[in-house]
Parts: sequence; C-alpha cells; structure tokens
Amino acid sequence: MTDNFNFTDERFADIQMLRYRLDDFDNLTLNQKLYIYYLSEATLCGRDITTDQFGRYNLRIRRTLEAVYVNYFGERDCDEFRALTVYLKRVWFSNGIHHHYGCEKFVPDFTEDYFRSVVLTTSTDIASKVGVDQHFNLPLVADETVEALLDDICPVIFNQKIMAKRVNQKAGDDLVATSACNYYEGLTQKEVENFYAKMREDDADNAATPISYGLNSTLRKTSEGCVKEDVWCVEGLYGSVIKHIVYWLSKAAEVAENQRQVEIINLLIEYYRTGNLQTFDKYSIEWLKEHEGRVDFINGFIEVYGDPLGLKASWEGIVHYKDLIATRRTQTLSQNAQWFEDHSPVDPRFRKPQVVGVTANVVCAAMLGGDEYPSTAIGINLPNADWIRARYGSKSITIGNLTHAYNQAARGNGFAQEFVIDDATREMIDKWGDVCDDLHTDLHECLGHGSGQLLPGVSADALGPYGSTIEEARADLFGLYYIADPKLTELGLTPSLEAYRSQYYTYMMNGLLTQLTRILPGNEIEEAHMRNRALIARWTLEHYPSAVKLVEQDGKTYVEITDYLELRNAFATLLAEIQRIKSEGDFEAAHTLVERYAVHVDAKLHNQLLERYRKLGIAPYKGFINPRMTLVKDNNGCPTNVRVDYTETYEHQMLRYSTEYGFL
Repeated sequence: MTDNFNFTDERFADIQMLRYRLDDFDNLTLNQKLYIYYLSEATLCGRDITTDQFGRYNLRIRRTLEAVYVNYFGERDCDEFRALTVYLKRVWFSNGIHHHYGCEKFVPDFTEDYFRSVVLTTSTDIASKVGVDQHFNLPLVADETVEALLDDICPVIFNQKIMAKRVNQKAGDDLVATSACNYYEGLTQKEVENFYAKMREDDADNAATPISYGLNSTLRKTSEGCVKEDVWCVEGLYGSVIKHIVYWLSKAAEVAENQRQVEIINLLIEYYRTGNLQTFDKYSIEWLKEHEGRVDFINGFIEVYGDPLGLKASWEGIVHYKDLIATRRTQTLSQNAQWFEDHSPVDPRFRKPQVVGVTANVVCAAMLGGDEYPSTAIGINLPNADWIRARYGSKSITIGNLTHAYNQAARGNGFAQEFVIDDATREMIDKWGDVCDDLHTDLHECLGHGSGQLLPGVSADALGPYGSTIEEARADLFGLYYIADPKLTELGLTPSLEAYRSQYYTYMMNGLLTQLTRILPGNEIEEAHMRNRALIARWTLEHYPSAVKLVEQDGKTYVEITDYLELRNAFATLLAEIQRIKSEGDFEAAHTLVERYAVHVDAKLHNQLLERYRKLGIAPYKGFINPRMTLVKDNNGCPTNVRVDYTETYEHQMLRYSTEYGFL
C-alpha cells in the first residue's frame, strides 16, 4: 500500500514535511465523504484563532511576511530573502513566532534593517499593482503608516528579550507575566489563580461535576482595574471565525451518519454560540458515547498545554475515519479495560472500581487543523475532564496513517545505527519496534489516561503547572507497565513475550538521550511530553541502576539495559507514586519530581548528542501537508464525489489557507 506514494516533502530549518494518505477513502459512501468534507472545512476555519492564541502579534507578523512574500518585486535570489522565506515557513508551521515544541522565540537570519527595507518596498509594490488580494495587503489598522507597523512588530521579532518564551514553565517565575501566549492581558499569575480559585469556591455545590473554568476565554484587566473574561463564542471574542465553523458544522449535520451525530453537532454549535462550559460538558459526554459511525471529529478549545497554568485551551480540529482492520487491536484493549484497571500496581484507593465507557479506535486522519496542524499528535484521549472520565468514560484514537507516514519517512536514516547500543538490540527493534510503538500509544491513550481516579475533594487543577507533565507520565507508565504483561500475548496483541523489550529500550534511549536533540544548546526541557519522558527515564536510571545504565563506547554515550524485568518493576513503582500524586493532588511531590528529574540538561552530554545527530542530517521535527479536498458536482450542482489531491505544495497550501480561512 506504499507504492508510488511519496511520504516525504520539503525540508527547512529543523522541519521535515510529510504527507499522509487517506487509505480506503474511495470505498466510503458519498454521504460519509461529504460528512468528512464539511467537517474538514470546519477544521480549517479555526486556523487564525490558534495563531492569535499563541501570541498577540502573530497574525500581524504573519500577514506582513506573507505580503512581502507574495508582492515584493525586488531581489529574491539572495541569502536574506531566502532567510525571510524560511522564517515565514517556520511561522506557518508553529502558528506563530515561537517554536512549536520548545516554545523559544525564533531568531531571524536576516537583519532588522533588511526587513524594514523589504516591507517598505513591498508597500510601494502593492500600491503599483491592480487587484491585490486583500489577504496579502500589509496589515495596517486605520490611519496607520507602514513605519508605525514596523515600529510595532520589529521589537517583537528582533529583540530576543521581548516575549522570549511562548510558554514559560521555569519554577519561581511569574508564569503568566513571562509567557507570550495570548490568554492573559495585564495580569499576574497570582491574580489569575485567585480569580479562578474564587470561581471554584463560589461553585462549591457543584464540586462533583466541576466546570473547566477559564477553558474558553481570555482573561484581562480593564482600564478600571477590574478582571474580566472575554469568552470565545459567536457573539464574543473570535466570533468572526466561530461563525464560519458553525456554518460548516451545520452543513455536516445534514449528512451525518446517524441521529446521535446530529445531536452532538447541535450541542457543539450551541456551545459555540453561547460559550457556556456546562454545554461543552454535555457535548463532551454525548460525543464520547457515539461510536457507531465510521467518521468522527475533534473540534474546539481542547488541550491546555499552551497555557503555563494549564487552564486555557488552544483551538484544534481533526477529522478522521475508522481503520476497520486495525481497530480490532484497540477494541480488544477497551473490552478488557476493567482487567487492566484491577491489576494496576497502584493503591486500590486510586483505581476505578468500575471502568465505564472506554472506546478506542485506530483511525485515518482526513484533515488536521489549528493546534494539530502541521505538527500533530499520533494518539488522543478525550474528554479531559476527570469527572466525565470517571462517570462516563473516554474515547481514544490512535492515528494509524500518520504513524505509518512517520515510519516510512524514517526508513534507512541511520538513527538506530548511531544511537542504539549494538546490533542485537537494533535487530530486536527492527523486528518488534513498529508493533510495540503502536501498542504503547494504544495503551497510553485508551487505558492510561482513562485509568485511576481522584480522591473526593481533590481539584483537577491541584497540580498547577505540573499537571500536564504528571498526567502524561501517568499514561506513559501505564502503557510501559502493561506492554510487558503476558496478558497482551494472551490477547494476541504482542507477537512474543519478549517483544516489549524493544519499547523499553527505545523509550529509555529517548528519555535519557535522543529527545535532547530537539533542544537548543543552553535551554532546559519545557514541553510537557518531553518532561514526562525525562522524568520517567531519569528517575529509573537513578533508582534502578541494576536494570539500566549509561555507558561510554568510543566517546559516545549509549543506554544499556541489563534487566528488562527489573525495569518493569521500576515502572510499576513509579506509576504507583505518580498515581498517588495525581489522586491526592500532592503539589509539593509533583514539584519535587518534575524539577529534579524532568527539567535540567547536562550540557556536556547535550553537546555530544547534538553533534552526533547533526552528522546524520535528520530533521528533528516532522509535520504534515494536508490533502486537498474538492467537491465534484453534476450539472445541477449536486455533489457526486469528494476528490482528494496530494500534490499541493506546503507554500501553496499555507497561502491558500490564509486567503480562504483568514477570518480574523
């Protein structure tokens, strides 16, 4: 199924662009294809929201760069214009001027003087043109000069001390004041925490079903000194975009596969119109119950990784359909969810006495948007509200066609030869790695996130800025512990009792060594998933030296695992502690674990790894170009098919999205 399909595309900076294929799309019914198409339009509409959420200057900067790129008549075959082009591509990729993963601000490889000159020249070039697309004009506000525009954005682009980090997680800092994300205006961390603590206190009667306060709003201090929420809804902030999302959702409801899907979409529309978070909870509950249709979607303000306090959600969208064959694997796990919960190595007080509503599917992504585009997750478990998970369950997806694209792109790149300790271990990974990678993702999303429970009275926000790291560690550890369990072989999910060893080795190698190649020299680990992996691997290295160690060979550092079964015991012990921290809301213990094991980087080791990785010529980050969908209509204008095209370039796609979905 991979013949004649090119999974890799252009490369720039530290990014390799990939393509994903919609296998079996042609065998869907016309209504299913139309359902996907309309949901895809709703997914693409929210792009500008995400960009604005990631920084209040992002849209002005992106549009200025796009205006130059499209309209500049001057010399383009020079180093500085090529550098400007790469900078624009990075802004597209990251939905802003900060790295999508490390959150540090990009350093331009062109000067401020050059940038000012090409923008000024572009303004003249635009004035001389006829019929310039309004989306590629310079983003001037009323009566604003080009010089004033430049004075506004240049300090943000070129001064590395201004808005240095999109999400700052450094302990001791005011995380709100030092983060460039656009969720708060004129407030300190303490003021934000007090505002939402008061909300939760006032709503104490509903403690069993707590509202996700702050999830869909910008919090700002008014000129009068009052704190005010600007809710993201049709008649509120981002309303000009949300109206378009609602339109396409309404079109999707007309061709839905079943009545429950219609009801779900209508609830989501109601939520978008009102901004009411109780309605969002109702929508989430009904959404997770729907599993009969083949097509499904995620659309909304979902994940909170972009907020240093873990309160505000970035906008994202994904449309997908079931891989009917591969889904048998995840359904086997979900059908046995109670067994896994009952045999978990955590205190019985923290286990769910009854696991309900666990749904898990392997899917084909059909369209990616917002915070899931161009870089996206390969596994997702929702909803995020702990009380909904406990009472109604959760829905998990493993995105099989994206994983397949990653695997195809990695063939023969030399990574394993450079970082895996010996031939025997490489052979083991070649034999079982892909199977176990998929299975660990399944366990993480389907069972890990859905496992465990909070003790009564414990707030879901009790761990504050450490909450995301602890939650990801909990899900990873659940998967690591169970991937070695004979139960998986009994269920036919692993080909051998020893297959798990490939996952153990690659996980420890990633957590201790290779993920550091994604970090710039001198930086610490900031991103929650990276912190999670570092926490697990480094804690295990320190506490179980008889199972795993770092060794030197010819001046290179490698992971050596000497006792795989003991390593499983380590994961069991840490899982028990991580679950306790989560269940009890033990902030101090979370703080201690994360700050000790998950943050700091050994400079000497880091430099060695960067040099080894540099010689391989591999881009450390991957992202995707979406397929382009178009409606095929008959002579009466009625849709007869949805055509999928994989040839659109990254540049064309990004400029087209700016034109067709530029609603802010």
